[in-house]
Amino acid sequence: MVDYTAIATPPKCIADFCLIPIGTASPSVSTEIAAVQRLMKASGLTYEMHSAGTTVEGPWDAVMRLIGQAHTLVHQNGIARVQTDIRVGSRTDKEQTMRQKVEKVESLLKET
Repeated sequence: MVDYTAIATPPKCIADFCLIPIGTASPSVSTEIAAVQRLMKASGLTYEMHSAGTTVEGPWDAVMRLIGQAHTLVHQNGIARVQTDIRVGSRTDKEQTMRQKVEKVESLLKET
């Protein structure tokens, strides 16, 4: 019989998430996203903001905790509801950073 409570999380991951504050005073959410970006910087994890979200890499548990902390931060700033879409990937065959993934595709584009 499998002890499902003993299954570990992957050691590392790359997660791309889009945090959506719901019920803000205006359609703009830049103030809330700026607060989240300050949190990302303080975390010490590698991250990159883009036009539709943030990509962050590191130990699985640290990445998931950081995304949860982003929710709490936005709630603490007066937003009652937060929705987040997350895409997360992990590998066991090799270590690869988010920068290395982009560089690989860019190198292939130079070949053609």
